[in-house]
Amino acid sequence: MSEPPAPLSLHNVRAAYGRIEVLHGLDIQVRQGAITALLGPNGAGKTTTLSAMSGLLQPTTGCRHVFGAHCNSADASELARLGICHVREGRSVFPNLTVADNLTVAASAGAPIERVTDVAYTLFPRLAERRNQLAGTLSGGEMQMLALARGLGTDPAVLLIDELSIGLAPMIVDELYQVVGGVAASGVSVLIVEQFAAVGLRYATYAYVMASGVVMWSGPSAEAEQALQSAYFGAAS
Repeated sequence: MSEPPAPLSLHNVRAAYGRIEVLHGLDIQVRQGAITALLGPNGAGKTTTLSAMSGLLQPTTGCRHVFGAHCNSADASELARLGICHVREGRSVFPNLTVADNLTVAASAGAPIERVTDVAYTLFPRLAERRNQLAGTLSGGEMQMLALARGLGTDPAVLLIDELSIGLAPMIVDELYQVVGGVAASGVSVLIVEQFAAVGLRYATYAYVMASGVVMWSGPSAEAEQALQSAYFGAAS
């Protein structure tokens, strides 16, 4: 019996910003019900890969598949309706809205507000305590909780997370990844981009290592160390 198709994958994808090609024939897939890490130095193309996966950037050649279906022409909103959720770098919340209003905005895409708030306040009780507080006055960790909660409240099939740990204390990072791990265990497929490779490898079961717009290695996360050294050393030389 053949394996079911990956929830989300790129096959020989090239992508560019204007005339500048950033991805050069990328093959990558998000594994079902697991955390996959996408690692590599600055400029490797990690964030561009997530954008190509979520529809923020369209492939110039190659194929983007969602559960085996060819979806090159789908934009970000269409892919979101198919269950692709992209939590972008930078704690993307509305700073002048309250926590509760930020969750209401997330529900405007079609998810019931009751589900969005229940998920947010159950996974992150601190958000319930601050529901009437302006998001811009939250701590960095709380903003990241809110950004993650907004995505999880939409009941995604695939969760793409860009730099979850950046700028946060280790205790907060661990708290966030405990939630992400629980989400993956429930069947959601997760792809994390991490600048700090040790953080990503600590939680992922499978890893891709990128450099200069290509995947230079993929395999079990426990075996990624040598490939990472080559990627970072090559980027520095």
